[in-house]
Amino acid sequence: MALPMLERRFDAAAYLAWEETQEERHEYIAGEVFAMVGVRQSHNLATLNLATLLRRELKGSPCRVFVEAVKTRVEAADCFFYPDVVVTCDPRDRLTPDYVSHPLLVAEVLSESTAAFDRGRKFAAYRKLESLQDYVLVDLAAQRIEVFRRDVENRWVLYDYGPEDQVELVSLGLHLSVEALLEDTREDFAAETPTATAQP
Repeated sequence: MALPMLERRFDAAAYLAWEETQEERHEYIAGEVFAMVGVRQSHNLATLNLATLLRRELKGSPCRVFVEAVKTRVEAADCFFYPDVVVTCDPRDRLTPDYVSHPLLVAEVLSESTAAFDRGRKFAAYRKLESLQDYVLVDLAAQRIEVFRRDVENRWVLYDYGPEDQVELVSLGLHLSVEALLEDTREDFAAETPTATAQP
């Protein structure tokens, strides 16, 4: 998610030119620009797990896997996002080095500050991508994977996967282990919570 909103407005072309000069990443939503927030270690690990597995499985195919720093353009919603993972197999995306516009799969790793946005306004924008077939949400707190899949009637159907399951990514013809996707992402929050000292 991108927080907070900057006190200026852009059109898409101005945003792209401005973003090239910035040290930090910003997402663009209908003229408004939002600074990206930092992430926990577990978030980064989950992103790497998914991207690594996809990259391995798609090696030799026309598909490309990108992580975090490559923008996805949703022209119909006037947005540019930085998905945690995005996969495109469309040759048109090789012609736009700054972003992709025709992804088959987009994945977001949820955090407490971004979950509502990723499930709500961002997903509403992503659904305007005619190419998109799978929207993957990695829920670290619940240690589950949710896949919203577009069906033949253009409806989005939720498939929920737990620790013992294999995630089916129909758009790519793949099955990935939830255990592998969530490897080393279970955090111990006890260290962040002060413990009571026993009284004599």
